[in-house]
Amino acid sequence: MSRPDRNTWLADPVQPAARYRYLVEIEGASPESDEARVARAQIPRHGWAADILRRQDARGFWVHRKTLYRPKYVATNWRLLALADLGLTVHHPRVRRGVQLMLEDYGGSDGPFTRRGGEPHFCFVGNTARMMILFGLGDDRRVRASLDWLADRQLDDGGWDCFGRPNGTLDCWEALAAYAAIGRRRWTRKWKRAVERGAEFYLERRLLREGRGRYPPWERLHSPNHYYYDILVGLETIIRLGYGDDPRTKPARDLLKRKIRPDGTWTTEAAHPDLAPGANYSRDPGVRPFGLERLHAPSKWITLRAVAVLGDEARAR
Repeated sequence: MSRPDRNTWLADPVQPAARYRYLVEIEGASPESDEARVARAQIPRHGWAADILRRQDARGFWVHRKTLYRPKYVATNWRLLALADLGLTVHHPRVRRGVQLMLEDYGGSDGPFTRRGGEPHFCFVGNTARMMILFGLGDDRRVRASLDWLADRQLDDGGWDCFGRPNGTLDCWEALAAYAAIGRRRWTRKWKRAVERGAEFYLERRLLREGRGRYPPWERLHSPNHYYYDILVGLETIIRLGYGDDPRTKPARDLLKRKIRPDGTWTTEAAHPDLAPGANYSRDPGVRPFGLERLHAPSKWITLRAVAVLGDEARAR
Protein backbone atom coordinates (compact mmCIF):
# COMPACT_ATOMS: atom_id res chain seq x y z
CA MET A 1 0.00 0.00 0.00
CA SER A 2 1.53 3.32 -1.04
CA ARG A 3 1.30 6.44 1.09
CA PRO A 4 -1.61 7.87 -0.98
CA ASP A 5 -3.39 4.51 -0.74
CA ARG A 6 -2.90 4.39 3.03
CA ASN A 7 -4.20 7.92 3.38
CA THR A 8 -7.29 7.04 1.35
CA TRP A 9 -7.85 3.98 3.53
CA LEU A 10 -7.51 5.95 6.77
CA ALA A 11 -9.78 8.73 5.51
CA ASP A 12 -12.52 6.41 4.23
CA PRO A 13 -15.90 7.67 5.55
CA VAL A 14 -16.92 4.08 6.34
CA GLN A 15 -15.17 4.61 9.72
CA PRO A 16 -15.91 8.25 10.58
CA ALA A 17 -14.03 8.07 13.92
CA ALA A 18 -10.84 7.22 12.04
CA ARG A 19 -11.60 9.76 9.33
CA TYR A 20 -12.07 12.55 11.88
CA ARG A 21 -8.77 11.81 13.63
CA TYR A 22 -7.02 11.48 10.28
CA LEU A 23 -8.25 14.89 9.15
CA VAL A 24 -7.33 16.64 12.41
CA GLU A 25 -4.20 14.79 13.54
CA ILE A 26 -2.59 13.80 10.22
CA GLU A 27 -3.80 16.40 7.75
CA GLY A 28 -3.89 19.21 10.30
CA ALA A 29 -7.47 20.27 9.58
CA SER A 30 -9.26 22.44 12.10
CA PRO A 31 -11.78 20.48 14.20
CA GLU A 32 -14.28 23.13 13.09
CA SER A 33 -13.61 22.71 9.37
CA ASP A 34 -16.54 21.50 7.29
CA GLU A 35 -14.91 18.14 6.56
CA ALA A 36 -14.08 17.49 10.21
CA ARG A 37 -17.52 18.54 11.43
CA VAL A 38 -19.22 16.20 8.96
CA ALA A 39 -16.98 13.30 9.99
CA ARG A 40 -17.55 13.98 13.70
CA ALA A 41 -21.32 14.04 13.21
CA GLN A 42 -21.18 10.62 11.56
CA ILE A 43 -19.25 8.89 14.38
CA PRO A 44 -22.36 7.68 16.28
CA ARG A 45 -24.15 6.75 13.06
CA HIS A 46 -21.68 4.52 11.27
CA GLY A 47 -18.79 2.21 12.04
CA TRP A 48 -17.36 1.14 15.37
CA ALA A 49 -19.18 3.61 17.63
CA ALA A 50 -22.51 2.87 16.00
CA ASP A 51 -21.95 -0.86 16.52
CA ILE A 52 -21.29 -0.28 20.23
CA LEU A 53 -24.33 1.98 20.65
CA ARG A 54 -26.60 -0.59 18.99
CA ARG A 55 -25.80 -3.02 21.80
CA GLN A 56 -26.72 -0.54 24.54
CA ASP A 57 -29.86 -1.08 26.57
CA ALA A 58 -32.33 1.79 26.25
CA ARG A 59 -31.80 2.51 29.97
CA GLY A 60 -28.16 3.37 29.33
CA PHE A 61 -26.15 0.28 30.25
CA TRP A 62 -24.54 -2.64 28.47
CA VAL A 63 -24.99 -6.29 29.59
CA HIS A 64 -26.79 -5.55 32.89
CA ARG A 65 -27.49 -2.78 35.39
CA LYS A 66 -26.32 -4.63 38.50
CA THR A 67 -22.69 -3.72 37.88
CA LEU A 68 -21.32 -1.41 35.22
CA TYR A 69 -17.81 -2.85 35.54
CA ARG A 70 -18.27 -6.57 34.89
CA PRO A 71 -18.05 -8.65 32.85
CA LYS A 72 -14.77 -7.35 31.54
CA TYR A 73 -14.50 -6.10 28.79
CA VAL A 74 -18.04 -5.76 27.52
CA ALA A 75 -19.86 -4.07 30.41
CA THR A 76 -20.77 -0.39 30.53
CA ASN A 77 -17.45 0.89 31.88
CA TRP A 78 -15.47 -0.63 29.00
CA ARG A 79 -17.93 0.29 26.26
CA LEU A 80 -17.92 3.90 27.41
CA LEU A 81 -14.12 3.98 27.48
CA ALA A 82 -14.11 2.86 23.85
CA LEU A 83 -16.72 5.45 22.87
CA ALA A 84 -14.71 8.20 24.57
CA ASP A 85 -11.60 7.21 22.62
CA LEU A 86 -13.64 7.14 19.41
CA GLY A 87 -14.60 10.77 19.86
CA LEU A 88 -18.14 10.82 21.24
CA THR A 89 -19.25 13.23 23.97
CA VAL A 90 -22.17 13.66 26.36
CA HIS A 91 -23.90 15.68 23.66
CA HIS A 92 -25.06 12.33 22.31
CA PRO A 93 -28.10 11.22 24.35
CA ARG A 94 -27.11 7.56 24.59
CA VAL A 95 -23.65 8.45 25.83
CA ARG A 96 -25.21 10.86 28.31
CA ARG A 97 -27.42 8.10 29.73
CA GLY A 98 -24.44 5.79 30.20
CA VAL A 99 -22.38 8.54 31.82
CA GLN A 100 -25.21 9.36 34.22
CA LEU A 101 -25.20 5.74 35.41
CA MET A 102 -21.42 5.84 35.90
CA LEU A 103 -21.70 9.02 37.94
CA GLU A 104 -24.55 7.58 40.02
CA ASP A 105 -22.62 4.41 40.85
CA TYR A 106 -19.02 5.62 41.02
CA GLY A 107 -19.11 9.41 41.35
CA GLY A 108 -19.68 9.73 45.08
CA SER A 109 -20.08 13.31 46.25
CA ASP A 110 -16.80 15.20 46.28
CA GLY A 111 -14.11 12.53 46.23
CA PRO A 112 -12.39 10.56 43.47
CA PHE A 113 -14.23 7.98 41.39
CA THR A 114 -14.66 4.80 43.42
CA ARG A 115 -16.24 1.46 42.61
CA ARG A 116 -19.09 0.45 44.88
CA GLY A 117 -18.03 -0.72 48.30
CA GLY A 118 -14.33 -0.22 47.70
CA GLU A 119 -11.45 2.17 48.04
CA PRO A 120 -10.25 4.39 45.18
CA HIS A 121 -8.01 2.46 42.80
CA PHE A 122 -5.34 4.12 40.64
CA CYS A 123 -6.28 2.44 37.37
CA PHE A 124 -10.01 2.96 37.81
CA VAL A 125 -9.69 6.56 38.99
CA GLY A 126 -7.38 7.47 36.10
CA ASN A 127 -9.41 5.68 33.45
CA THR A 128 -12.72 7.12 34.64
CA ALA A 129 -11.32 10.64 34.89
CA ARG A 130 -9.91 10.37 31.35
CA MET A 131 -13.21 9.03 30.07
CA MET A 132 -15.18 11.89 31.60
CA ILE A 133 -12.72 14.49 30.29
CA LEU A 134 -12.96 13.11 26.75
CA PHE A 135 -16.74 13.12 27.05
CA GLY A 136 -16.60 16.85 27.85
CA LEU A 137 -16.86 16.83 31.65
CA GLY A 138 -13.39 18.07 32.53
CA ASP A 139 -14.78 20.76 34.84
CA ASP A 140 -16.86 18.32 36.89
CA ARG A 141 -15.82 18.50 40.56
CA ARG A 142 -15.45 14.70 40.71
CA VAL A 143 -13.03 14.74 37.79
CA ARG A 144 -10.94 17.45 39.38
CA ALA A 145 -11.02 15.67 42.74
CA SER A 146 -9.81 12.53 41.00
CA LEU A 147 -6.90 14.36 39.38
CA ASP A 148 -6.00 15.84 42.78
CA TRP A 149 -6.19 12.39 44.37
CA LEU A 150 -3.87 10.89 41.75
CA ALA A 151 -1.33 13.66 42.30
CA ASP A 152 -1.51 13.35 46.08
CA ARG A 153 -0.88 9.59 45.94
CA GLN A 154 1.87 9.52 43.36
CA LEU A 155 4.66 7.22 44.56
CA ASP A 156 8.14 8.37 45.53
CA ASP A 157 9.65 7.22 42.23
CA GLY A 158 7.13 9.27 40.22
CA GLY A 159 4.99 6.36 39.08
CA TRP A 160 1.78 4.71 40.23
CA ASP A 161 0.92 1.08 40.93
CA CYS A 162 -2.48 -0.58 40.81
CA PHE A 163 -1.61 -3.37 43.22
CA GLY A 164 -0.42 -1.55 46.32
CA ARG A 165 3.30 -2.08 45.76
CA PRO A 166 5.73 0.65 46.85
CA ASN A 167 7.20 1.22 43.38
CA GLY A 168 5.55 2.47 40.22
CA THR A 169 5.05 0.41 37.07
CA LEU A 170 4.64 1.30 33.40
CA ASP A 171 1.43 -0.73 33.49
CA CYS A 172 -0.25 2.01 35.55
CA TRP A 173 -0.39 4.67 32.81
CA GLU A 174 -3.95 5.86 33.37
CA ALA A 175 -3.09 8.81 35.63
CA LEU A 176 -0.77 10.41 33.08
CA ALA A 177 -3.31 9.75 30.32
CA ALA A 178 -5.94 11.62 32.34
CA TYR A 179 -3.63 14.63 32.72
CA ALA A 180 -2.92 14.46 28.98
CA ALA A 181 -6.65 14.46 28.26
CA ILE A 182 -7.41 17.53 30.40
CA GLY A 183 -4.75 19.46 28.49
CA ARG A 184 -1.67 21.41 29.55
CA ARG A 185 -3.43 24.77 29.67
CA ARG A 186 -5.73 23.52 32.42
CA TRP A 187 -3.14 21.96 34.70
CA THR A 188 -2.96 23.23 38.24
CA ARG A 189 0.45 23.56 39.87
CA LYS A 190 -0.09 20.24 41.62
CA TRP A 191 -1.03 18.46 38.40
CA LYS A 192 1.91 19.96 36.53
CA ARG A 193 4.33 18.66 39.13
CA ALA A 194 2.70 15.22 39.01
CA VAL A 195 3.08 15.20 35.22
CA GLU A 196 6.73 16.23 35.40
CA ARG A 197 7.54 13.45 37.84
CA GLY A 198 5.39 10.90 36.02
CA ALA A 199 6.82 11.68 32.60
CA GLU A 200 10.34 11.33 33.98
CA PHE A 201 9.39 7.93 35.41
CA TYR A 202 8.40 6.74 31.92
CA LEU A 203 11.28 8.37 30.09
CA GLU A 204 13.86 6.91 32.48
CA ARG A 205 12.52 3.50 31.48
CA ARG A 206 12.46 4.39 27.76
CA LEU A 207 8.71 3.65 27.78
CA LEU A 208 9.35 -0.09 27.54
CA ARG A 209 11.82 -1.43 30.09
CA GLU A 210 11.32 -2.13 33.76
CA GLY A 211 14.06 -3.86 35.68
CA ARG A 212 16.45 -6.01 33.70
CA GLY A 213 14.13 -7.93 31.40
CA ARG A 214 11.67 -7.27 28.61
CA TYR A 215 7.95 -7.71 29.11
CA PRO A 216 6.55 -8.85 25.73
CA PRO A 217 2.93 -7.63 26.19
CA TRP A 218 4.17 -4.05 26.46
CA GLU A 219 5.83 -4.47 23.07
CA ARG A 220 2.70 -5.80 21.34
CA LEU A 221 0.00 -3.49 19.95
CA HIS A 222 -3.56 -3.73 21.27
CA SER A 223 -6.88 -2.00 20.74
CA PRO A 224 -8.74 -1.17 22.91
CA ASN A 225 -6.15 -0.96 25.68
CA HIS A 226 -8.74 -1.04 28.50
CA TYR A 227 -6.29 -0.55 31.38
CA TYR A 228 -3.24 -2.35 29.96
CA TYR A 229 -0.04 -0.69 28.81
CA ASP A 230 1.82 -0.96 25.51
CA ILE A 231 4.40 1.18 23.70
CA LEU A 232 1.80 2.87 21.51
CA VAL A 233 -0.36 4.14 24.36
CA GLY A 234 2.85 5.15 26.14
CA LEU A 235 4.09 7.18 23.18
CA GLU A 236 0.68 8.79 22.66
CA THR A 237 0.53 9.85 26.30
CA ILE A 238 4.08 11.19 26.51
CA ILE A 239 3.63 13.18 23.29
CA ARG A 240 0.35 14.70 24.48
CA LEU A 241 2.03 15.69 27.73
CA GLY A 242 4.62 17.65 25.74
CA TYR A 243 7.63 15.31 25.90
CA GLY A 244 7.59 13.97 22.35
CA ASP A 245 10.99 15.46 21.49
CA ASP A 246 12.78 13.79 24.38
CA PRO A 247 15.45 11.47 22.89
CA ARG A 248 14.56 8.79 25.42
CA THR A 249 11.42 8.02 23.38
CA LYS A 250 13.64 6.69 20.56
CA PRO A 251 13.72 3.00 21.62
CA ALA A 252 9.91 2.86 21.68
CA ARG A 253 9.65 4.76 18.39
CA ASP A 254 12.18 2.44 16.76
CA LEU A 255 10.28 -0.63 17.93
CA LEU A 256 7.03 0.82 16.60
CA LYS A 257 8.69 1.54 13.23
CA ARG A 258 9.94 -2.04 13.01
CA LYS A 259 6.37 -3.26 13.27
CA ILE A 260 5.18 -1.53 10.09
CA ARG A 261 4.08 -3.96 7.38
CA PRO A 262 5.24 -3.76 3.76
CA ASP A 263 1.86 -2.24 2.87
CA GLY A 264 2.42 0.64 5.34
CA THR A 265 -0.03 -0.57 7.98
CA TRP A 266 0.18 -1.96 11.50
CA THR A 267 -1.85 -4.84 12.92
CA THR A 268 -3.64 -5.55 16.18
CA GLU A 269 -1.10 -7.99 17.56
CA ALA A 270 -3.03 -9.20 20.60
CA ALA A 271 -6.30 -8.68 22.46
CA HIS A 272 -6.57 -8.06 26.19
CA PRO A 273 -6.11 -9.80 28.44
CA ASP A 274 -2.91 -10.52 26.49
CA LEU A 275 -2.10 -14.16 27.27
CA ALA A 276 0.35 -14.58 24.39
CA PRO A 277 3.93 -15.77 25.08
CA GLY A 278 5.77 -13.83 27.76
CA ALA A 279 2.66 -12.55 29.56
CA ASN A 280 2.01 -13.03 33.25
CA TYR A 281 -1.59 -11.83 33.32
CA SER A 282 -3.86 -14.38 34.95
CA ARG A 283 -6.57 -16.15 32.98
CA ASP A 284 -10.03 -15.10 34.15
CA PRO A 285 -12.85 -17.32 32.86
CA GLY A 286 -15.30 -14.44 33.30
CA VAL A 287 -13.52 -12.15 30.84
CA ARG A 288 -15.13 -11.59 27.46
CA PRO A 289 -12.70 -10.01 24.99
CA PHE A 290 -13.82 -6.92 23.11
CA GLY A 291 -12.09 -5.54 20.04
CA LEU A 292 -12.82 -3.15 17.21
CA GLU A 293 -10.97 -5.02 14.47
CA ARG A 294 -9.75 -8.50 13.59
CA LEU A 295 -6.56 -9.72 15.20
CA HIS A 296 -3.43 -9.93 13.04
CA ALA A 297 -5.08 -8.07 10.16
CA PRO A 298 -4.29 -4.49 9.08
CA SER A 299 -5.76 -2.24 11.77
CA LYS A 300 -7.07 1.12 10.71
CA TRP A 301 -7.22 2.44 14.30
CA ILE A 302 -3.72 1.32 15.27
CA THR A 303 -2.27 2.48 11.95
CA LEU A 304 -3.86 5.90 12.44
CA ARG A 305 -2.43 6.17 15.95
CA ALA A 306 1.01 4.98 14.87
CA VAL A 307 1.17 7.46 11.98
CA ALA A 308 0.12 10.27 14.33
CA VAL A 309 2.81 9.28 16.85
CA LEU A 310 5.63 8.83 14.34
CA GLY A 311 4.83 11.89 12.23
CA ASP A 312 7.16 12.28 9.26
CA GLU A 313 8.92 9.03 10.13
CA ALA A 314 5.71 7.18 9.22
CA ARG A 315 4.50 9.49 6.47
CA ALA A 316 7.65 8.84 4.46
CA ARG A 317 6.95 5.11 4.31
